[in-house]
Amino acid sequence: MGRVRTYEWDDPSITAAAVGRASGLEFLRAVQAGHLPAPPIAATLDFTLDEVDEGRAQFSITPGEEHYNPIGSVHGGVYATLLDSAAGCAVQSTLPPGMGYTSLDLTVKFLKRITSDTGRVRAVGTVVSRGRQTALAEARLIDAQDRLLAHATSSCMLFPVPASTA
Repeated sequence: MGRVRTYEWDDPSITAAAVGRASGLEFLRAVQAGHLPAPPIAATLDFTLDEVDEGRAQFSITPGEEHYNPIGSVHGGVYATLLDSAAGCAVQSTLPPGMGYTSLDLTVKFLKRITSDTGRVRAVGTVVSRGRQTALAEARLIDAQDRLLAHATSSCMLFPVPASTA
């Protein structure tokens, strides 16, 4: 009757301690390469950082019923998590050593229903504008045929990482 899903994650403090020690792009590439542990949310939802470049980040997920809401489709929180990750990491990829960021807001537009039949989907984030204290990014959630499933914009606050952790 019931279904079971088991997963593991690494200590998130290892990755958190590395924030600001290198550029944001170097940090994200270390996560992507497995030199730093991925965040626990990636294991929880089973998504991956597939690509990262200056001002751009791409995550992907194969949706399953473990991602469903009560009406039989992928929960909007899963969409939002992927879009927030892509937009935020696009911003992070532009940061020099000693700088960090946090999301200030996220506005999501849900355009198409996603189910386990949808297949692998990608969240592609890009930086729209970056200043000294804030950045604006957007992210698009697309399927294998490049159909737009959802869109998001995110404002991020940029700040120096405290010396004790940098």
